[in-house]
Amino acid sequence: MFLINGKERDSLAANDRAIQFGDGCFTTARVRHGRGGRGYNPAACLTPIRMLSLSPAPMHYARWREAGITLALSPVRLGRNPHLAGLKHLNRLEQVLIRAHLEQTDAEEALVLDSEGWVTECCAANLFWRAGDTVFTPRLTHAGVNGIMRQHCLSRLAQSRYHVVEVSAREEAVQQADEVLLCNALMPVVPVKAFGDVRYLSHELYEFLAPYCELSD
Repeated sequence: MFLINGKERDSLAANDRAIQFGDGCFTTARVRHGRGGRGYNPAACLTPIRMLSLSPAPMHYARWREAGITLALSPVRLGRNPHLAGLKHLNRLEQVLIRAHLEQTDAEEALVLDSEGWVTECCAANLFWRAGDTVFTPRLTHAGVNGIMRQHCLSRLAQSRYHVVEVSAREEAVQQADEVLLCNALMPVVPVKAFGDVRYLSHELYEFLAPYCELSD
């Protein structure tokens, strides 16, 4: 038996934040003379569930591509777990906390470090930065999401004159870059104009990648 908001039900809306982001908490209590079962063992879960949701594309991304965005360093750090690194699993609770802190700043996106202080990603995007002809992106062996647009950009860059390095770097490397940009499947690439007091004037890498990542109507 399941009680949801005090009523006996056996389903939850697909757009509930617990389903989409893992945004919730739980506790476990012993019930005497009742039925047990369920737990972390996936052996009894034989049928996967596939869900598809449609929603309007974020309109502000067009403005971001035109004007660029600012980054703020997030105080929330990502836990390191090589078993989950690279995967976009349903538990997005860290991103929920990152976003909550971002809303307290004037920045559009957050630069996110892992628990050891290595640059990893942004709240809802992957990160690239350029120094000369070398393009860097965080190594995602311990934390972060290996997004589809990140993979696409890496593929394009591998065929270009740029030298691409997946790296473990501190935030100072981003501050010292000639150029910084973000990407995700919806943006798809957006230039960064400032990170704290540091301003980026070059759009060279953005102008190279943008034609390969154009959104079609």
